[in-house]
Amino acid sequence: MELKTDLVKLLVSSPVSEVAIHRGNAPRLDTLNGKTICEVWTTGHYGADRTFPIFRRIFQQRFPDIKIVPYTEFAIGKPNISERWGPLDNVAEILKAKGCDALLLGNGG
Repeated sequence: MELKTDLVKLLVSSPVSEVAIHRGNAPRLDTLNGKTICEVWTTGHYGADRTFPIFRRIFQQRFPDIKIVPYTEFAIGKPNISERWGPLDNVAEILKAKGCDALLLGNGG
């Protein structure tokens, strides 16, 4: 009996983040009015350029005093997070420099 096999190469996405955070969550904000929200598109893939403008419009309608720093103010498009942000130790400083009170992470990012 002859056994034939065909090999198939599959590319899959890992659901595991490149970054592991081992601290508790920050306390929730009581309101978004008067806060600075930073859009962060960590992967540069899957259409956050289409969804962030929708989120932005909804947040601005609901919270008129909100300030949103668009994802375009952050480096994107490199193949992995460390190339886009530099050493991961610098991420907090980058976000603080933009005045972020909270992050809106987009599309699997």
